[in-house]
Formats: sequence, C-alpha cells, structure tokens
Amino acid sequence: MTEHTVDRADPDETGEQLPHDLMVWVLIVSEMLVFGAGLWAFLAVRISDVDGFAEAARHLYPVAAGLGTILLVTSGFFAAVGMRLNRSAPLVLAALGGVGFLWLKSHEWASLIASGLSTESHPFFTFYYLLTGFHAAHVVAGIFLLLLVAWRKRATEVSAAVAFWHMVDLVWVMLFPVIYLLGSL
Repeated sequence: MTEHTVDRADPDETGEQLPHDLMVWVLIVSEMLVFGAGLWAFLAVRISDVDGFAEAARHLYPVAAGLGTILLVTSGFFAAVGMRLNRSAPLVLAALGGVGFLWLKSHEWASLIASGLSTESHPFFTFYYLLTGFHAAHVVAGIFLLLLVAWRKRATEVSAAVAFWHMVDLVWVMLFPVIYLLGSL
C-alpha cells in the first residue's frame, strides 16, 4: 500500500491569517463555550451535594477513562503528524484512536446502564451522560472528518479537521479531571 500525500496549501493562504476559514474557529470556540458552560453547571450543582456526587462518581471507571485519555491525546499527536507531514496514514491512526476511545466509553455506559444508573438516578449522572454523550458525538464527527480529509487530501481541509480534533481532545482533557477525579472527592 502506498502512502498518499496531502496537497500543500496555496502559499497565498499562509501568512498572518488563521490557518483556515474563520467559521471553523467560530465552531471551535462556540463548542468550547458550550462544554465550559456544562462543566460550570456540573460544578455549581456539585456544591449543593458534594457527598452525593462523590458517591455517584464511585460507580465510574476512572482507569478506563484514563486509558481513553491516553488514546485521545495520542490520536491528537497522530493528527498533528499527519497534517505536518502531509500524510494520510497518521490521520487514519488518529481516527482509530477515536474509535478506541468510543469503544471504552461504550463499555462504561453499558455497564452503568445495566446497573440501573441513568439520568434519573442522580444529578451527577444527568451531567455525566449529557457531557460525555455530547463529547462522544463530537468524537464521532471528528473520526468522520479525519477519515474524509485523509481520503480527500486537501491541506486546508486537513488543517480544519485537525483543529476540530484538537478541540475534541481538549474538551476531554477538561472533562476527565472534573468528572472522574474531582467528582469522586
């Protein structure tokens, strides 16, 4: 199998401007604000029931979530390498890291649901399912984008998809400590 290269951006598109369309940045910033608001709401509600949140968080799987964090951060590295080297294979590896993350998350969700823990069980789980579910939807979108740009090989599209993927990574890096570590204190 031969390695496919990604077309280089037009030199006029480089320079002092953002690396891609302004709308990509609007999307990324708006998504960060939505997740930030969700985390602030989680923390605000947690103040009213610290013990209940800590008890609820004990049902989670922090080791699996830690492994998922490693998968996502590593996939972010592969995405950056794919963009930098103009190669499709690292972009596909980045997408596979996202698939691995979703596999771990789906097992955690299935176990929690089988245990009878739902959004109705405790406010912790309402936030948990909403935040991790919304994040998982972004992971799915990111996987699709990474595979699409690996196939199409257009530098500006690769740059936009990798920026989105880094946003997905960053969101998880914010969610993980708040839900899995702070939540259990």
